[in-house]
Amino acid sequence: MVRAHLVRILVLAAVAAGLSACATKPPEKPAAQAPAGPKLPAGGIYKVGEPYQINGVWYYPQVDYNYDQTGIASWYGPGFHTKSTANGETYNENELTAAHQTLPMPSLVRVTNLENGRSIVVRINDRGPFVAGRILDMSRRGAQLLGFDQQGTAKVRVQVLAEESRAIAAAAQNGGNTQMAGSPDGGPVPKAAPRPKVEVEGVPAPATPPAPVRTVSAPTTVAGQTDSDGRFLPAPVVEQKPVAGPQRIWVQAGAFSVYDNANKLRARLNSISPATISSAMVSGTQFFRVRLGPLETVDRADQVLAQVLATGQNQARIIVD
Repeated sequence: MVRAHLVRILVLAAVAAGLSACATKPPEKPAAQAPAGPKLPAGGIYKVGEPYQINGVWYYPQVDYNYDQTGIASWYGPGFHTKSTANGETYNENELTAAHQTLPMPSLVRVTNLENGRSIVVRINDRGPFVAGRILDMSRRGAQLLGFDQQGTAKVRVQVLAEESRAIAAAAQNGGNTQMAGSPDGGPVPKAAPRPKVEVEGVPAPATPPAPVRTVSAPTTVAGQTDSDGRFLPAPVVEQKPVAGPQRIWVQAGAFSVYDNANKLRARLNSISPATISSAMVSGTQFFRVRLGPLETVDRADQVLAQVLATGQNQARIIVD
């Protein structure tokens, strides 16, 4: 009798344990075994993107291999280091990269500091800057080599390198593989050729001041290398460009093909700062540009730009001429 009772207790305990197991959530799989979701390639993707709006301003990304603009550059680093860029790369403030509002990612551009003549090549891999009046956001290393990391901004010229940009775009669209059937001879996609090192040896830590840099006058290729992710990384080669006289800062409020429209805007903005009209031929069409200035400092240009934007001229920008 006692034995039968004991057996019944053991059976009930087993049943209770089974019910308890059913009511308990099964252990989750280790993270390493969880099914992986879609992931961007480590080297990022080729991206142009759709029009987008930031702080009431519309930006229209496009492929433009004739891009050549002047303006004010800034730089970014701490707070963004190791985060993802707009095309999926990992941002490294010690590489020569930059953020641009509309150029394809990746692209290669030459950036020249118009205040000291220093010029380097950087890779566009992010969107920005979104502070009114800025044309480019450089990596910290780029700002160091151009000599404006301490002051924060500089007057610059930004020129896209057409053939080199086409080459790295083709490689990015091919998953970083430079072997592409669509290349002219069926071989590797042409890319900028490595050069003998005339650059800074190594990459300093963010807090380290820029090392001495030797300069070269007129290289025929872009120095750099392709990393394991298939990204072309420009080398820190600094060219010394001639700086032609003082570079004046203006706020360009708009450009019109009809003079009367430009004159009306000039009259409306003249109370903010002296406004003038200058003409320029673009693709065979004459445009009349309304400009305020010249302005003595970047801070003053920022103030004037803010006032112009407040009147509804959302395409107004700072230029250097």
